[in-house]
Amino acid sequence: MSTHAFTIDDLKRILHTSAGVPEGVDFDGDILDIAFDSLGYESLALLETCGSIEREFEVSIDDDALTITDTPRTLLRLVNDQLVTPSTR
Repeated sequence: MSTHAFTIDDLKRILHTSAGVPEGVDFDGDILDIAFDSLGYESLALLETCGSIEREFEVSIDDDALTITDTPRTLLRLVNDQLVTPSTR
């Protein structure tokens, strides 16, 4: 289990590594409340990203939870909630 919180910088790094950065997206700007699809990330890119997050942070991201995780802020909250109260895998 990771010993630190899942941050926006972690998410940006994992998104970049897993799915790249779509043309025209300003990753240096405030993206917390911008929908992933508006940032140019489709469901397959998010699945790959979530797989990387699960492996690195040793959490489990439920497919149902992923359907309501539409912004970086909601994904950060989902992962950090599990880091605080880990579930059994």
